[in-house]
Amino acid sequence: MSVKLSSSNLATLPPKVAGPKYDRATLKAGIVHFGVGNFHRSHQAVYLDDLFNSGVGHDWAIVGAGVFEGEKVGRGKLQEQDWLTTVVEQDSGHMSARVTGVMIDFLMPGDAAAIVEQLADPAIKIVSLTITEGGYFIDPASGVFNPTHPDIVADAQLGATPKTVFGLILAGLLRRRADGIVPFTIMSCDNIPHNGHVTSDGVIGLARLIDEDLANWVSENVAFPNGMVDRITPATTDRERGILSSEFGLDDNWPVFCEPFKQWVLEDRFTDGRPSLEQVGVQFVSDVAPYELMKIRILNGGHATIAYPAGLMDIHFVHEAMQEPLVCGFLDKLEHDEIIPTVPPVPDTDLEDYYQLIEHRFSNPKIGDTIRRLCLDGSNRQPKFIIPTIADRLKAGKSVTGLALESALWCRYCFGTTDSGAVTEPNDPNWGRLQATAKAARGMPAAWLAMEDIYGDVGRSPPFAEAFGQALKSLWADGARATLTRYLAGDL
Repeated sequence: MSVKLSSSNLATLPPKVAGPKYDRATLKAGIVHFGVGNFHRSHQAVYLDDLFNSGVGHDWAIVGAGVFEGEKVGRGKLQEQDWLTTVVEQDSGHMSARVTGVMIDFLMPGDAAAIVEQLADPAIKIVSLTITEGGYFIDPASGVFNPTHPDIVADAQLGATPKTVFGLILAGLLRRRADGIVPFTIMSCDNIPHNGHVTSDGVIGLARLIDEDLANWVSENVAFPNGMVDRITPATTDRERGILSSEFGLDDNWPVFCEPFKQWVLEDRFTDGRPSLEQVGVQFVSDVAPYELMKIRILNGGHATIAYPAGLMDIHFVHEAMQEPLVCGFLDKLEHDEIIPTVPPVPDTDLEDYYQLIEHRFSNPKIGDTIRRLCLDGSNRQPKFIIPTIADRLKAGKSVTGLALESALWCRYCFGTTDSGAVTEPNDPNWGRLQATAKAARGMPAAWLAMEDIYGDVGRSPPFAEAFGQALKSLWADGARATLTRYLAGDL
């Protein structure tokens, strides 16, 4: 019979499940985290759990916080088990389970008063974020904060109850400034380029709409360290809950399954101290940019490369896509011909070794990562993970045949049917617009590249437009398999 996860059952966890080695009753909050999802619980929370297990850092426990109504479901699942999470690491030759206990509370999403009160507490020294690419109110093409977004405009109104993450953070900082309390560090753990700068642009941009003096004070007194984060963590389904129950004898409302690999490279720039995370594998550096660019282009660009052809071929899991020679071959050729050559040297890193590691990770048959997850939110991801690489290739006068094919595959995917005719359910916040544009692009490819907010100058490049048009025409005429075969043979 399975054990139900809860604080009262920590002492009687099944034999194959590791539990916290620390007394959770002695933990004190030091971090407020917005975006308590799977990635956060498999990454930042695991590093902190490792630290707490070593006997130090017990005043850096996490208090979760949320903004959206939908986050209440996850909060309810975690509350039933006293904020505990089971993390299962899997690859072809390894599976282990552990319970992490670093989160000690989760404020009700939307309860602005309680969240601001917690942010104003002097014990809170870091506010961290995993709010996804779309949560930063940035224009996709320019990467610049958009102060005209309706939610930002609403939060800037005099006397408004903050509803955005940035509005809540600013309200907390205002309280701290009034009370003479050192401001907290704002630490993005999201997988976006220059995440610290992007977060700074958002917080200071909103502050500037409210009060110029406030914006200047935030700019001068608050740290926004850049960081690079990495761990493949798929969504949780009944499949994962069933595996945990049958293999380990533990019932968890919301377990996290992930690969064994994890990485966190972080600028050592904090306003009021930080946990000693270097003791548990976090790399503190003066400049994250080389690591970040490597990861965004090779790994995230690689994910995009395999996502859309696999989606058009009705392939469900990522590891299954890597078993398809056409998809795996596309990844290998595009990475070596066009992506990796745009990545500058990275300290203590061999780029070919890094690519081989990525290929191995994508091929992990145990992780259960889905192609649909990789295809999600292309309107936000393509401008970050693919289009800058295209821009660099064009600037250098280099070929963009493979990158144009990747973009054409995305366009074809957004049409809404696979090559077999199966319907693709909406998979982007802007799906309606993308689908309409993809339908227009079937007869006029330039319509897709005319999405200025996504493609910018790249969409106006004649060499890219020509390569994109040829690729899209081939996809419609012959399908993804034949087009990839032609590309791999050098005939596209």
